[in-house]
Amino acid sequence: MSQLIKHNAIVVDEWTRVIPPTLGDEVVRKQAGKVVLFKLHGEPTFSQAQIDATVIPATGKIIVPLPVWLAQKEALSTRLAAGEIAIQIATHEPIEQLIQAFPDLNVLPLIAVFVERFADGRNFTVGNWLRTRYGFKNELRAVGDVLRDQLFFLKRSGYDSYLIRADRSAVDALAGLNDFSQPYQGAVDDVPVWRRLHRS
Repeated sequence: MSQLIKHNAIVVDEWTRVIPPTLGDEVVRKQAGKVVLFKLHGEPTFSQAQIDATVIPATGKIIVPLPVWLAQKEALSTRLAAGEIAIQIATHEPIEQLIQAFPDLNVLPLIAVFVERFADGRNFTVGNWLRTRYGFKNELRAVGDVLRDQLFFLKRSGYDSYLIRADRSAVDALAGLNDFSQPYQGAVDDVPVWRRLHRS
């Protein structure tokens, strides 16, 4: 069964995520004596060896991590023009790199935002910025450690599709989009409740 939720339904995913191989060069990172469980802002996502070893499918629609796109953009440019390339940006990657690579973000049919761990809330900020600050109008997808508890808030941050973590139920997660009926705060998808209700 598909793990992709889009337009309030579970749908078949027509996109293939390109994932660089793990080469065993990860190191345990510490800050202030504590193990850091997710990458820090600006930290490289993949080593050059991982980027070089990444296998790109020859056909079909693919979601390519931003560092892989930057390394192989000349080879992939015709597929971008054909609407077969989407970009994945991780929450710790400077969004400015994406804007530099694509001054008009809307040439991309889809942007996927990868969150490494549920506790990393930067995915909400990235989604909000892509919609409000940078004017992205196409599909915005949350991928990675995506769980039911996040979906309602991801939707409010501008996401419209969600790839649920493989070990969780997409059916259960789908119900999370309707956990609240009247959010008080304003967000990308609505105005504050006090601006929606007219008192006489």
